[in-house]
Amino acid sequence: MPKFKSYLRTSVLIPAVLLAACSTNPATGERQFTALMSPSQENQVGASEHQKVIQQFGLVKDPALTSYVQRVGKQVTANTERPDVQYQFFVIDSPIVNAFALPGGYIYVSRGLLALANNEAELASVLGHEAGHITGRHSAERYSQSVVTSLGAGLISAALGSDVASQALGVGANLYLSSYSRSQENEADSLGLRYMAGAGYEPNAVPSFLSSLKQKSDLEARLEGRGAGEGVSYFSTHPATGERVSKTANEANAFAHSNVYKPNEHLRAIEGMIYGDSPAHGFSRGNSFYHHKIGFAFDVPNGFDINNQTAAVVATHQNGSAIIFDMGSNQQGLAPAQYITRAWLPDAPLQDMESISINGMPAATASVQGQVNGRAVLIRVVAIQWKDGFARFQMAIPKNAGGALVEDLKRTTYSFRAMSASEKANVRPYTLQLYKAAAGDTVSSIASRMAVPSAKEDEFLVLNGMQPGESIIAGRTYKIVSGG
Repeated sequence: MPKFKSYLRTSVLIPAVLLAACSTNPATGERQFTALMSPSQENQVGASEHQKVIQQFGLVKDPALTSYVQRVGKQVTANTERPDVQYQFFVIDSPIVNAFALPGGYIYVSRGLLALANNEAELASVLGHEAGHITGRHSAERYSQSVVTSLGAGLISAALGSDVASQALGVGANLYLSSYSRSQENEADSLGLRYMAGAGYEPNAVPSFLSSLKQKSDLEARLEGRGAGEGVSYFSTHPATGERVSKTANEANAFAHSNVYKPNEHLRAIEGMIYGDSPAHGFSRGNSFYHHKIGFAFDVPNGFDINNQTAAVVATHQNGSAIIFDMGSNQQGLAPAQYITRAWLPDAPLQDMESISINGMPAATASVQGQVNGRAVLIRVVAIQWKDGFARFQMAIPKNAGGALVEDLKRTTYSFRAMSASEKANVRPYTLQLYKAAAGDTVSSIASRMAVPSAKEDEFLVLNGMQPGESIIAGRTYKIVSGG
């Protein structure tokens, strides 16, 4: 991937006719150029991909929150080197900490990122960084590498040899963006610093937010039992390494310090915002998954980690077993067994077809032998008639699995149900609330108010950009997670 040189740091405007990325051939030392799309092509691509982003994630339907992000974005991009770009800013309805840019000036931040930021200056640093990628035409270049790819993969396709599907089963994110090169990240950091400082924000907000990102990344890795830096999210596409934190801290010293952070403005904007998965996409509580909008629920066995992706709900276990749940249409009006063999999996070598009933709903099940990530598994599929379509389970059962696991997965199938009135009334999404600390409050006392199921103090510290051992300041406002 071509690497951009430091000329982008100059104050000279980059002409709109710049259609190539410049790099140096490491073998010959010669300058070389990679053709990029024209500005009009960028606009066309951005508009097309924008519709896919909306379809995949949906946008947050909160005019005040959207207006806040747009206001900050317009301030930060008022004087970029791309006056030909009409920047647009959107809040995607995703709990994943993420931000990205598409060709043509489309910039997105997630609910998860807004929750992690502690002031307006930190949000400005992110929007400035993404604008830097557009200035450098990094997003236009990266589009040829497949900018946006959905991760909704099925076990059946994995079992029958799809590498993409197999890889997706281990990914805990609902957006994949191929990583920028190190020079592109450095370029965007430097440009973003200039943009946000030029808009009057405190430049030290850049390293402070990168530090929060690193804390969040490290905590997620620890809680999920994986190494730091694994997985696909903002942390792998925009790695918040210690080196990057130090670099931006040094660069921030070159700018005048305004001390303009605006924490109150940011906290007011995000107060009451959905935290984690939203009712529109469904959310988990303990071992259960609930979808208020569609009106169903089901339970998974102990030890399974539920991840709500865009196209499916994926639950995985360290023993290699997995559950994928999604919905399918039934345009032909087929019975469950017919649906499996004719519409859903017409080419799969199915075995053990059986018609069953689940909580009064007609259903059918079958199995297929295969491999997922190199391991021999039995795939058990279940189709349950639900309104005008089907609720579908695919379950990967390792060949060495005991009878207890098989029974647990069977109970998952039979747990699928219409949500009761009590569940609809009492099982609610998490929201972000504000708490003003009183004299005598401690991290432990405030963190006990957090509705998250585990690591309450760790989550509280990361959410508020605090270091272990840091004390609570009476009168200061802190973020907590409420509801559930």
